[in-house]
Amino acid sequence: MARYSPSIAKLVAELGKLPGIGNKSAQRLAFHLLAQPLERVESLANAILEARRSTRLCSVCCNLTDKDPCEICAGSGRERTQICVVENPRDVAAMERIHEYKGLYHVLHGVISPLQNIGPDQIKLRELLARLRTEDLVSEVILATNPTVEGEATALYIARLLKPANIKTTRIAHGIPMGGDLEYADEVTLARAMEGRREI
Repeated sequence: MARYSPSIAKLVAELGKLPGIGNKSAQRLAFHLLAQPLERVESLANAILEARRSTRLCSVCCNLTDKDPCEICAGSGRERTQICVVENPRDVAAMERIHEYKGLYHVLHGVISPLQNIGPDQIKLRELLARLRTEDLVSEVILATNPTVEGEATALYIARLLKPANIKTTRIAHGIPMGGDLEYADEVTLARAMEGRREI
């Protein structure tokens, strides 16, 4: 490993802890930051600190926000009969980008994963159930967890919990992505695409 001054080595090590950043990328980022004017680096550092200090969980949907309730929960133009359940705040941002869904959200902050010792109590499932008991308008819960083993298991677990509540529970469709080739799709993806087919 290259020899750096202790402060540069510490910066590289901290940047390397970010998701998707390996040692080489951390080195590139560190040297890029060190080449910037001090004001720009201070502005970045202040933005990180400010975001971390002011961001908290919405008391309604558990999404990240700087005001409680968040803008989506407080918004008057949202469809209050639907709650879309997602794994993390990034999923809310992805859903909002398509401008198709106008309902509310609930962020679980994870999925049930016995291999990682994550059970229903370690995610924001209790908050979802409490919310459904108090919000009378909700008639549909849309399960939009990722199409992984853990995401599927979590969706099935939630669906089973909601069955006695007589709330319509749906799952987002999974299948072949636009521009994808059938020959490269795995069996599970093809099976899901067949299950989710619709009339045109």
